[in-house]
Amino acid sequence: MSKQILITNDDGIGADGIRKLAEIAREFGEVTVIAPDAQRSAASHHCIFNRPLILKEYDFGANGIQAYTLDGMPADCARVGILAVMDRKPDVVLSGINHGYNISSDIQYSGTVGAALEAAFLGVHAIVVSYGNSAFDATDIVDRYLPGLLDEYMEKPLPANRIWNINIPDCPADECRGIVRDAAMNTDYFYDDQYVKEKTGEKTWSVTSISRRIWKGPDNSDLDAVIHQYIAVGTVTNLT
Repeated sequence: MSKQILITNDDGIGADGIRKLAEIAREFGEVTVIAPDAQRSAASHHCIFNRPLILKEYDFGANGIQAYTLDGMPADCARVGILAVMDRKPDVVLSGINHGYNISSDIQYSGTVGAALEAAFLGVHAIVVSYGNSAFDATDIVDRYLPGLLDEYMEKPLPANRIWNINIPDCPADECRGIVRDAAMNTDYFYDDQYVKEKTGEKTWSVTSISRRIWKGPDNSDLDAVIHQYIAVGTVTNLT
C-alpha cells in the first residue's frame, strides 16, 4: 500500500521549502499538504482551541498533491490533517523544509518542530527537516541527500512521543562531509544577548539574539555537526 504522507511547516504555504519537500516526498507515496496561511515561525507547540479554524483548498501547482491552508498554527495543521482531513491516519508527518536550522535551543521555539511533536502525540511517525539557509535557489545538497534520508528515517522506528530531527548544512553537496547520526541536541545557551529599548512613555522589548548566535557546540552535537558541514540527525522527545 502506498504511504499516506502529511506535510506541514511553520514558514507558510508559500514557502519554497515546503514545495521542495513535497516534490521529494512524492517519490514515497500520496502527499497531502496542510500548512499555515502565513508565516508562523517560533509558534512552538501552540494550538488554537478558542475559535474555529478555517481550512481552504490551495492550488499547490503540483499534480497529485492535495493542498490546504489553515489559519492556525503548525501544530493545528498536523492535528487537523490527522484527525479530520485525511481519509486515514497518515503513515508519516513531514514538517519543513524549514528556512534555517532547528538545532540547539531553537528547537523549543520552533513551530516546525511543534507540528511534528503534535503528530507524535497523536501516534504518527514524524520527521522534521531543516536547511541552514533561507534561500532555496541553490539546494543541490538537499536534492542529493534528502531522498535517501527520508527513505531511511521514514522506516526507522522511534519510541513513543519522539521525532526525528534532520538538519542539512548550508554548503554545496560536494562540500558536505557526511551524516552524523544520533547527534545530541546542544543544550548550551545558543544566544549571547537581548536588550530593552526605551521609548518615550513606554518600554518596548526587542530581541536581537536571533542574529547573535554562539556558533560553537560540543562534540557529537547537532550544532557541532552543521558547523563542520555534516548533516545532523537526532531525536527530540515530547511529553512521555
